[in-house]
Amino acid sequence: MRLRNKPGAMETIKDNSQYILTDGSLWKGKWQERFAKEQPIHIEVGSGKGQFIVEMAKAHPDINYVSIELQTNAMISVLEKQLVEQLPNLQLLLVNGADLTDFFAEGEVSQIYLNFSDPWPKKKHAKRRLTYKTFLKTYETISKSGAQLHFKTDNQGLFEYSLASLSQYGMVLNQVWLDLHGSDYEGNIMTEYEEKFSAKGQPIYRLEATFKEK
Repeated sequence: MRLRNKPGAMETIKDNSQYILTDGSLWKGKWQERFAKEQPIHIEVGSGKGQFIVEMAKAHPDINYVSIELQTNAMISVLEKQLVEQLPNLQLLLVNGADLTDFFAEGEVSQIYLNFSDPWPKKKHAKRRLTYKTFLKTYETISKSGAQLHFKTDNQGLFEYSLASLSQYGMVLNQVWLDLHGSDYEGNIMTEYEEKFSAKGQPIYRLEATFKEK
């Protein structure tokens, strides 16, 4: 995803430090202090323009959410939404999601969302897929015992790979959807990509999996 540079992006980020961070390591183990109330923390790795995470925070005020995105211009779109909503249970983190153990302490997170991640289709790039075993290990490290991972994609190859990767890692697959929008699943909140792909008639794949008890 390539976005046009937004003028004054870094100034906007600096002016709204109550909502957005560029150095999450300062809050490692202390994320609850960033929120109005102490509640379970859910994170989305790769939030894009933020439609999913903002709507989730609006729908579930009893959960604290952290939006994680590497691209500044994408995160500015999330921040713009947050400046309108001013949700007390949403924080933004502009960092590389590959380094989550630098920003979250062991057992600090209750749930993780991966939505429409880059499929990295070539086999030689498998280690870059966000459901590769090293990423799963990172997620497990920062998560509470028995935490869940929720994953959505339009890419069949990535979905099949992820099913195998999670199973081989020892995770329990709770539910799997091969056509999410054609199912009876309720409460689905779509991302911008999801709206685009589903409008073209592409099936959306989804899974919920649980890490083994620690």
